Amino acid sequence: MIINPKEIPLPKLVSYLQGTVAPRPIALVSSVDQQGYVNLSPFSFFNLFSLNPPILVFSPSRRARNNTTKHTLENVLEVPEVVINIVHYDMVQQVSLASCDFPKGVNEFNKAGLTEVKSAVVKPPRVGESHVSFECKVNQVIPLGTEGGAGNLVVCEVLLMHINDAVLDGEGRINPHLYNAVARMGNDYYSRASGEAIFTVPKPNEKVGLGIDALPKEIRNSKILSGNDLGMLGNSETLPTAEAIAQFKNEHPSFALLSEVESHQQAKQFLQAGDVEKAWLVLMKD
Repeated sequence: MIINPKEIPLPKLVSYLQGTVAPRPIALVSSVDQQGYVNLSPFSFFNLFSLNPPILVFSPSRRARNNTTKHTLENVLEVPEVVINIVHYDMVQQVSLASCDFPKGVNEFNKAGLTEVKSAVVKPPRVGESHVSFECKVNQVIPLGTEGGAGNLVVCEVLLMHINDAVLDGEGRINPHLYNAVARMGNDYYSRASGEAIFTVPKPNEKVGLGIDALPKEIRNSKILSGNDLGMLGNSETLPTAEAIAQFKNEHPSFALLSEVESHQQAKQFLQAGDVEKAWLVLMKD
């Protein structure tokens, strides 16, 4: 399938874009207008874009059905302050309710049964149920178009963070299983970032891996090892030494009798268990 965005109806394009660029974190944004009326609305066009200064960006798009603007956008143009509250699983249904298109002036905190907590440095309140909230000033609003569906980038500088101690591990880091964040997919689908959905991949921050192109040909062209398997091997800095291979063969003589296919199958098991070193030794035994 090849899609030219200009050649399909907007609703279908929206479905493809939101279904493929996913999962997306959800910003539950509280804002106020010049009269002090509070608005609360979720946005999944949202992410972290800078660490120093700390910058979050969300985008309230123009409504595709009638090309009108959302109350949040109108509010930040009047009062350039927001609180960005992060959504977790135990509040996702309330957040969905807050996304209803209530008339201007209606407080979605009340409609969704969420708790207003006075912010420390900005006018909009934060959401008491959120594990993490960011009090922000709005540095810039960048319109991306004038037609229905066009986004408006709201560039927010974090002035203050509120983190619930209950989601921290023993070292003071965010524990994703306790954080239990929720992300938006396409259509009515959401995803939950906890439990078996969470896995680790070592980050090559300081070392430089060999690369898949540097793997021996018989390993690189394996019918058993997947792209992920080869990626783990290619992330190693060096090949095993002859001494390490000899010691491994002495300690595990049965591995020396394995065929190439059997060696690759055994290596795959080691890789699935996260033992890259043993996977290498099995593969290099010959």
